[in-house]
Amino acid sequence: MSTSNPGGQSLLLLTTCFGLACLLGPSATRLRAQELHPTETQIKAAYLYNFGKFVTGSGATTAGSDYQICILGKDPFGPVLDSTVAGERIGGKPIRVARLGSVQEVAPCNVLYISPSEAGRLSSILQATQRMTVLTVSDIPHFAERGGTIGLVNHEGKIRFEVNRASAQQRQLNLSSELLKVAIRVIDQSAQVK
Repeated sequence: MSTSNPGGQSLLLLTTCFGLACLLGPSATRLRAQELHPTETQIKAAYLYNFGKFVTGSGATTAGSDYQICILGKDPFGPVLDSTVAGERIGGKPIRVARLGSVQEVAPCNVLYISPSEAGRLSSILQATQRMTVLTVSDIPHFAERGGTIGLVNHEGKIRFEVNRASAQQRQLNLSSELLKVAIRVIDQSAQVK
């Protein structure tokens, strides 16, 4: 790859960061020697952190002093997400992880991870958040097809992601072209939430 192509370099960096252990970024130094191969939970936590670097809100964004990554439903991360984002910043704001008990608490969130425990309520959650400037992420099967913004999927034994560009536009989110290039699938039409 030519070094005179900054876009190509960004794509290479993004691909490397989303596809390898460096996903953990600075938190990789916190891993013990026997944890050189990140767990699925560590990879998903790193995705939640890294998505914030490649997605911006164009609407009325949250005005809080923190960048909030929120978990709605049963928390599958435990302390992993907290340690992944410890000391990190997005958009100059320190990152805070919040665990939510209901969809009514979503307003201050920048990223909303919807736990698989909420699969039965997914339709109502996506409807309640469709006009909010919040990045919705989940590993619920067919999440992006059902109207979520980014669906985490197991693809050929690796955690990858699908993007629903129509959902992002509805939520007034700008997705970087680098993020879209690395997605294994980009959906361009609105889906009926089921």
